[in-house]
Amino acid sequence: MVDASQSKLDRTKPDHERRGPVFAALDLGTNNCRLLIGAPDGSGFRVLDSFSRIVRLGEGLHSSGMLNTLAMDRAIIALQACSARMARRPIRAMRAIATEACRRAANVGEFLARVRAETGIRFDVISAREEAELALESCAPLLMGAGRRALLFDIGGGSTEVAWVRLGAVGTRPELIGYDSLPVGVVNLSERYGPAAFTADGFRAMVDDVAARLAPFERVHCIAHESRIGGVRMLGTSGTVTTLAGVAMGLLRYRRPLVDGTVLSAMAADHALGVLRGLGRDGLMLHPCVGAARADFVLPGCAVFEAIRRTWPASEVVVADRGLREGMLLRMMRQRQAGQFKTAAPRDSRARSFSRTALPT
Repeated sequence: MVDASQSKLDRTKPDHERRGPVFAALDLGTNNCRLLIGAPDGSGFRVLDSFSRIVRLGEGLHSSGMLNTLAMDRAIIALQACSARMARRPIRAMRAIATEACRRAANVGEFLARVRAETGIRFDVISAREEAELALESCAPLLMGAGRRALLFDIGGGSTEVAWVRLGAVGTRPELIGYDSLPVGVVNLSERYGPAAFTADGFRAMVDDVAARLAPFERVHCIAHESRIGGVRMLGTSGTVTTLAGVAMGLLRYRRPLVDGTVLSAMAADHALGVLRGLGRDGLMLHPCVGAARADFVLPGCAVFEAIRRTWPASEVVVADRGLREGMLLRMMRQRQAGQFKTAAPRDSRARSFSRTALPT
């Protein structure tokens, strides 16, 4: 897989150098809107373009149960930019998914109808299970030869997904044993705890809250016992774990190629957590791996991370800077090889829009 920084170079290539089908994956989460456009390249893909913007779609959702107008406006502006980017390329197939904020919002139908009218993009609101499966799809290459089991976690804006995975022989696909979706993420924790998230007592309360929610999953699958036996790999995919890795590595600016796939030791994670918790809100806003847009969300994410480590102690965590977009692209490309879908086409050229290809899940 090639880093998104190469997308500018790919756009300058003539058509004959960019032959082959092009796929697009769009992920609208509680906090972020993310687009990835790629073309098959061996067992992976080549990144042609990417886009990511914090839209805070789930702002206020915890208290109101509704998506508010300003949040919807921010999301639609970002989606219009995504639609324009997709219109520049001959997209063979694309998929657009929405996750926890849209699963929970009472006015999601109104919002998605507006999205389709103003951008031409039709979204699927996916289940928590499919969210876990897509995360596993994207992270599977990092689990090759890793042992007999893996615990994968994804700390999102409105929810946290955990997946208990059976690993087979090299070359076989990981198998999902069980999954859970906790209704806690960086956005709703930040809203619930507010300034207290930056205090020792508030941070401890967040950790206790999330740990209590993880306990039923542990009772069912006995993962702590499996970890003591050995052969269990822990993998995290989210802005929280990539930020911890960037801080632990002392990066002056975040660099995906250095972070994706790195192994974060327990000692390094403790150090990075100490640094982030010691900065305070103003310090987090100035940190090169955090910034003003994410300063309120980092410590809530760290609290989720700590709750996971408390429930399932591990000497190290594999860090993945990949997620649902990459999982969608890989799934579409695999299904194309199997002849399981038809070519996607623009639905309304005046709106420079695309409708989702009908893909089996």
